[in-house]
Amino acid sequence: MAAQRDARVAGVTIEAPAWFPTDITSALDEKLGIEITDWDPERVVGRMPVQGNTQPYGLLHGGATCSLVEAVGSYAAALGAGPGAHVVGIELNASYHLPATKGHVTAVCTPLGSELPLAAFAIEVVDDHGQVTASARLTCMVRPARGA
Repeated sequence: MAAQRDARVAGVTIEAPAWFPTDITSALDEKLGIEITDWDPERVVGRMPVQGNTQPYGLLHGGATCSLVEAVGSYAAALGAGPGAHVVGIELNASYHLPATKGHVTAVCTPLGSELPLAAFAIEVVDDHGQVTASARLTCMVRPARGA
């Protein structure tokens, strides 16, 4: 996948590892237009269009932002957990800083640490100009693969 990025999220795009299931799909992610553009376990990046994901006042909907955050964080947890593991978000905290009204928003997820069965992530959401529109913290529960 090609990624358009601003200076805040510049870098080489990394593909999903070969072991990562290719049949994982999310109907909600598809409806929102979420795409993962960087599969680096230390910095998972995803983006989503603002258009089609707004609330009645034309601003990016907070629920859409949380869905983007949950998507990148959950994929980061899955990458960190390794093949065969299952992850589920158990806590999400989001703060909104600036409204987004057009273009795309990009979420950059970095690990805060893990002490299995928990993994925590910080996620920053920026607009096309690199302005922070939201920040969040996601905690996931990790169920390692059997036999691991």
